[in-house]
Amino acid sequence: MSIEDRVDATVKNIDGKLQEALGEITGDPKAKTEGKAKQMEAEIQHSVENLKDEIKQAIN
Repeated sequence: MSIEDRVDATVKNIDGKLQEALGEITGDPKAKTEGKAKQMEAEIQHSVENLKDEIKQAIN
């Protein structure tokens, strides 16, 4: 996984956590749900990139 991909996924995760917290504070269920979705997207991105790394290591 490239550094850029890791940073992108981490930023997306943090953004999602902030949006979820803001939704919780303001009582906005849409913001809360969108924040959780961003976190899940970041987790999937990390998993895919980790899998790519494992495949590259197995090939080499």
